[in-house]
Amino acid sequence: MTNTMARRAFLKTAAAGALAGTGLSIAAPLAHAAHLEDAGTDLSRTPRLLVGCCAYSYRDALTHGKMTLEEFILKAVELKVDAVDMTVYYLKSTDPGYLENLRYLAYRSAVAFSGAACGSSLVQADETRRADVLGQIKGWIDVTDRLGASHLRVFAGKLPDGVTLRQATDWVVDGMKAACDYAEPKGIMLGLEDHSGVSQGADVCLEIMHRVNSPYAGINLDITHFIPSATQDQYAQIAACIPYATVSHIRDHFDDGTPIDMDRVWKMYADAGHKGYMSLEYEGEPGGGSAPETGIPRGVAQIRELCRKYSSV
Repeated sequence: MTNTMARRAFLKTAAAGALAGTGLSIAAPLAHAAHLEDAGTDLSRTPRLLVGCCAYSYRDALTHGKMTLEEFILKAVELKVDAVDMTVYYLKSTDPGYLENLRYLAYRSAVAFSGAACGSSLVQADETRRADVLGQIKGWIDVTDRLGASHLRVFAGKLPDGVTLRQATDWVVDGMKAACDYAEPKGIMLGLEDHSGVSQGADVCLEIMHRVNSPYAGINLDITHFIPSATQDQYAQIAACIPYATVSHIRDHFDDGTPIDMDRVWKMYADAGHKGYMSLEYEGEPGGGSAPETGIPRGVAQIRELCRKYSSV
């Protein structure tokens, strides 16, 4: 068997294994894996799961001026995380000098940027507005590039009144295709978050990935947001999307407050041979308990323990 044929056989087996029991098609992960094969990437089944933290975890302090992004980077050193997700809401500016200083501080602190995260939503009923959002995303791709990061999170968005899910999905596909065309020469991945609204089901997320069909399109996989359906619970949907996962956002409970079996989730990532950042996105405890000062270190510690248990690092 030639090397190319062997890689194709591996990709098919890997994708099928990741989706086993989910009821979802392997077509989309296979299309994505084919891009990796064509690029000559030697895919390994050994998981590499690293500890991250989203700037959004400190949103109150960052919003009210009690913390700067520079201080957030230094906090990451204190927390001993591998990387930080730079939520762009908290940038003081997009001036090159400011962005380069953040990049330099992160390098000197041995903190990687797992990516940047913008709030731009691709689902807009007005065509002019959709074009404007695409322009915003291109601008954030430039900011991501200046930071020296390789990933940008984007949103699909809410379903507007009078708009069908099919229309909204078409708009996301068109927007992601154009944004990926812009991001690809810069080597930047775009991660569509499974967030409240259009992309809150794995079936829609996978359809979008399959139709965009770009090695620079992925899913910013938030393990907490999927809505269970009659045939697929949240765990099945997480597993189905892992082959496309870029950065993963982690809390220990689903949106309805139900605790997540974190061991089960990490094992799914490990079984899929995933390599990526498992980034805490702290939003408080169900019922309002625990302050960030105690909740964030505890969340990071839990992620670190699981990464050590299920990963090669």
